[in-house]
Amino acid sequence: MLATVAVIAVWPLGGGAGTAYADDPPGSTSSSPPPVIDANSPNLMLPDGAQLAPAKVLDIKQIVEEEGGEQRREDTNVDVTFALQAEVLFAKNSAKLSPAATARIRAIAREVRTQGSGRVRVFGFTDNLGTYEHGLKLSKERAVAVQQVLARELDPGTAYDIRGYSEDYPIADNRTEEGRKKNRRVEISFPRTSPPAASP
Repeated sequence: MLATVAVIAVWPLGGGAGTAYADDPPGSTSSSPPPVIDANSPNLMLPDGAQLAPAKVLDIKQIVEEEGGEQRREDTNVDVTFALQAEVLFAKNSAKLSPAATARIRAIAREVRTQGSGRVRVFGFTDNLGTYEHGLKLSKERAVAVQQVLARELDPGTAYDIRGYSEDYPIADNRTEEGRKKNRRVEISFPRTSPPAASP
């Protein structure tokens, strides 16, 4: 499943809302100039006296999720984030990585090298079952286990931010098992040094 979300916001000065197009984002390889906007067009429906503010792209986000949600990749203009379900990486209530997990983490390390990033964030998360304190401990241990594999694959000078967040920051509904599976995850994110690839 592929979802691409582009958020473009243009606000008129002096109140009201309008519609316009944004310039190409920084780093874009597009050579086409931005479209011309007629500020006097009646279709803009600006209140009397209002003017358009300069157009600006606030965020462009592309999310690719494997069927079943085992792995999710999120690309923005500034960073790349991989989220791996805990069940893909670990046995239940464990921080010991499976052999298959190591292969997936190595593939992510190749992407980090491709981007040439010198800083990687590894964050662990749990669902809301069990105590918050147990979730903090388990999510941090899992983040550390993933970071150790990355450290063997990446440049020794790479800096890491490692955190365990327990049930904080869910990405799905904890009231269903499907949602809880998505929330039990480890995220690996790093700054983007080249523009995101175009959608297929």
